[in-house]
Amino acid sequence: MKRLRNYLDKRLNTERVSDTEKLAQWGISVRYAPEVPEDFDEFEFGLDYQGRQDVAFVTTIEKGEIKRMMFGKPDRENPDILRPMDDATIADLMEKKGKDIQTFFDFITSE
Repeated sequence: MKRLRNYLDKRLNTERVSDTEKLAQWGISVRYAPEVPEDFDEFEFGLDYQGRQDVAFVTTIEKGEIKRMMFGKPDRENPDILRPMDDATIADLMEKKGKDIQTFFDFITSE
């Protein structure tokens, strides 16, 4: 996760977050995006890892800037619940999908 720290405090481009075709290139989909973000808000994305959209991650913004990122596994019975991922799973996720995740964050933080 250290490799994603560069994106903290960067401005989130809300128009790019909605570009579903582009996001699909990296196996990412939007699970939740506010139409008009408030000063403190969250965006939730799904990610193909070992299966279809089997990882979800939340990006929290404050005044338009990224302040936190959290990865988890959606509960099968209630996908609104995210289960924590252990360190080994996160390390494997970053090894296999880290480049796509970084490219995604490059895209949503650029003008």
